[in-house]
Amino acid sequence: MFRRKHASHLNPNDAAQREAKINELKAALGPLSARGEKYCSEACLARYLEARNWNVTKSRKMLEESLKWRATYRPEDICWPDVSVEAETGKMYRASFRDREGRAVIIMKPAKENTCSHDGQIRFLVYVLENAILSLPEGQEKMVWLIDFTGWTLANATPIKTARECTNILQNHYPERLATAFIFNPPKVFEAFWKVIKVFLDPRSIEKLNFIYLKDEESMKIMHKYIDPEVLPVEFGGKNNAVYNHEEYSKWMMKDDIKTASFWAVGARTDHVSHGIVVPEIAPQSSLLAAKAS
Repeated sequence: MFRRKHASHLNPNDAAQREAKINELKAALGPLSARGEKYCSEACLARYLEARNWNVTKSRKMLEESLKWRATYRPEDICWPDVSVEAETGKMYRASFRDREGRAVIIMKPAKENTCSHDGQIRFLVYVLENAILSLPEGQEKMVWLIDFTGWTLANATPIKTARECTNILQNHYPERLATAFIFNPPKVFEAFWKVIKVFLDPRSIEKLNFIYLKDEESMKIMHKYIDPEVLPVEFGGKNNAVYNHEEYSKWMMKDDIKTASFWAVGARTDHVSHGIVVPEIAPQSSLLAAKAS
């Protein structure tokens, strides 16, 4: 999701050079497990290369660390019943709508924090990320974050330990996953918290953040260029009356757990999953900011 810059002489517009780098990285990795093979698609290799500015040696090191982390943490095996308690207040969830490019939208509401479990919160974040990634349309690697700070106070602030680990996971194990992020209605007191969190983010990630205020028409236009007001919930200045319903969302995630287990196949857990409902999705639309979001 985040990236750091490293020197490289590659021309990113040269398809032949990109393909050569991808093949070089693939060869450098050597034999992989069945899940490792599935994870290391060409699109995945390209994201890790992009995160290390197409330096194969540094990309291989980064990817090998991610493979070790995935083998230990097993993010693809996390099921909804493992994390559902974290979602009871709707503090983070994948929206039923998409942005104009068909990308998944993750909505976060820090003011609705309902647990104090460091491990539980990290596990929930990873589950939401994995779920959102598997929902992306073919050819799409990025997602959009909409972080609603309405009603937020310092009492809701994420502990530094948790914030640091979240950043580490996002930056090192989900590179080049962020298209853009909207910081919605941050209160004045957020500035102090932002100064602390900002040091964990690299400049490239900060460039993708947009501060949006409901009563500021110009800032709202920025968000509307990415997300159609017709599908955006009313609480964010849109026309969609949809609200988070934990029971219905749980049914949706339980069904997605089946898809996740099917996708990973080898060693996938299916003991807790059951059939649920399908939430309608919005068809992709063109975006005026497609270039900036990339």
